Amino acid sequence: MAQLDLNSLSKRYGDFYAARDVSLQVADGEFLVLLGPSGCGKTTTLRMVAGFIEPTAGQVRLGGNDVTFLPPWKRNAGMVFQSYALFPHLTVAQNVAFGLEMRKLLRIEIDRRVEEALALVRLSGFGARLPRQLSGGQQQRVALARALAIRPDVLLLDEPLSNLDAKLRQEVRVEIRELQRQLGLTAVMVTHDQEEALTMADRLVVMNEGSVRQVGTQRDLYERPADRFVAGFVGRSTFLDGTVEAPGRFRSDGGLALTCTGGQPGRAALALRPERVEIGLVKSAGLDNSLPGTVEFVSYLGALIDIHVRLSPNDRLVVQVANRDGGFTPEVGQSVHVGWSASAGLVFNE
Repeated sequence: MAQLDLNSLSKRYGDFYAARDVSLQVADGEFLVLLGPSGCGKTTTLRMVAGFIEPTAGQVRLGGNDVTFLPPWKRNAGMVFQSYALFPHLTVAQNVAFGLEMRKLLRIEIDRRVEEALALVRLSGFGARLPRQLSGGQQQRVALARALAIRPDVLLLDEPLSNLDAKLRQEVRVEIRELQRQLGLTAVMVTHDQEEALTMADRLVVMNEGSVRQVGTQRDLYERPADRFVAGFVGRSTFLDGTVEAPGRFRSDGGLALTCTGGQPGRAALALRPERVEIGLVKSAGLDNSLPGTVEFVSYLGALIDIHVRLSPNDRLVVQVANRDGGFTPEVGQSVHVGWSASAGLVFNE
């Protein structure tokens, strides 16, 4: 295990930057997740750390050593791929042993480490099977065992759960997190799945268009997003576009006069988290903002219910309520009132 440092790491293809000036520090034993939409630069960054892509500029340091231009097999980084990348003609044990054989370890040591790695991922007794004889979740565990067998300084995971079904994904992500904590591994994972990132990370890195937009804990990014992109990507937000007319006064493009906190006079967007908006049949008392509206759509999500409310021809927001006995669930077309405190809205100037 070791600390990982990325210093102004960039990758350019012609005039296009796949990653630009990425600087991060991953502490020894930390689980860092790179989160962002497809094409945001997260996988490019991970592959530069692994040594599969040579950076245009910047530096990768692992355990204090500069590994920027070392080949992958000299970095002692364990990589788990989205597609598992198992050799179909080799048994489970032979797949796990592959990296150890490339390092020319003694056979007795290879066999011991293979057995140890398979036990870690709960696949003892599966060594003689071929990958095609395993389920998707088991194949992903074999890929994880192969990465762990070399005793890596850093564990790199590239969308490792995206090929699994939803239920299995939940199980395997818990297993990976528990193993990482048990072994004290420094780990970096790439994903575009918010729930996955929020569940597994010690810290999150939100990326877009090749650049880092914000780094922080789950609470930091959810409660205090740095900009409109982060507010929209981490969790859910409804955005009302308009203008900050004066400190504490926001007017939407639909003409709604609202009380807010923060923001500078000028064009802006007011972001509201769905669970922080109250809804009822009558005007809410004691809230800074209380508005009439009409229910346009109701989405039943099991434990939660999303209610889409039209406030003006140009303004609509989503309210999220718990699904519980006696709770208020309006019908489409019903007149309602929604309300929220000034501090519940986040203002982002253009």
